[in-house]
Formats: sequence, structure tokens, C-alpha cells
Amino acid sequence: MQRVVSVHPREDCHLEVVFDDGTAGVVSLEDRLFGPMFEPLKDPAFFRQVFVDEFGAVCWPNGADLAPDALYQQLQASAEVGSPQ
Repeated sequence: MQRVVSVHPREDCHLEVVFDDGTAGVVSLEDRLFGPMFEPLKDPAFFRQVFVDEFGAVCWPNGADLAPDALYQQLQASAEVGSPQ
């Protein structure tokens, strides 16, 4: 399993993530911010409090987190879509 080594918030609920194997990119969370844990992330000031925990997961102070494997798969899928055939 790949681990996130850095994360930077961007505008409009996007995150720039870098993995330990060098894979990097921007993921959108616009369609994922629902429910009691993720609703607070709609506040831009709170969204910017994102950090990487000791397990390589993307987290926020309220306990909301994103599994690194799901983010990695999303970046891999978007790279495949954008690559020439």
C-alpha cells in the first residue's frame, strides 16, 4: 500500500497529494463532502487544516480521513484516462 507523504489544500475542495513512490496529482473531493464527518470540510478554513497522519492517510482535526489506497487509485485512473493510446 502506498502512503501519502504530503498534502496541500487547493481551491474548491481539491487536494494536491504526493505518494511515497513519487506519484502525485490533484484530487477533487467536491462530490465526497457529505455526512457528519465530511460536512465541516465544506468550510474553506477547516478544509485547509488537512494533514498526513503517521499511517500516510489524509486527515482533518475532526477525525475525517481519506484512505491512501483510494486516493492512489483515483490518481492512477485519471492518469490512464489522460494518457494517449
